[in-house]
Amino acid sequence: MATIEILSADQALANLSNHKLGRIVMHSRDGLEIFPINYVTDRINLYFRTAPGTKLSGIMTNSDVVFEVDHVEANEAWSVVVKGDAEQVRDYSEKCYIDTLDLTPWVPTRKQNYIRITPREISGRSFRLSNQIERY
Repeated sequence: MATIEILSADQALANLSNHKLGRIVMHSRDGLEIFPINYVTDRINLYFRTAPGTKLSGIMTNSDVVFEVDHVEANEAWSVVVKGDAEQVRDYSEKCYIDTLDLTPWVPTRKQNYIRITPREISGRSFRLSNQIERY
């Protein structure tokens, strides 16, 4: 039987800090959109970079986002969800600071727009996996 454990906010943040790929759900003029992004955490905030386009215009229109990361190993898994506000970082000193973090784009394209996600709510669960399926 699978065991489910609710993670504390600190545990969820620790899991986020050890990974680089997540998914952001945001509003666009066509409805909700989901995008994979590489990111970095710093204390409680999450940062990513983007080029002009749907992500940036969506954030400029509606800052309400959901960010999600999963991790699966042989016998365990976890999932973390962050609900928060995303905004473009405009302060030069903050951009310089973000550049000191381990935030490297996967594709060598110009991603000059820095985005900060400030969490309002962080939740997570860990799962001890089983190979057996329960029958009801």
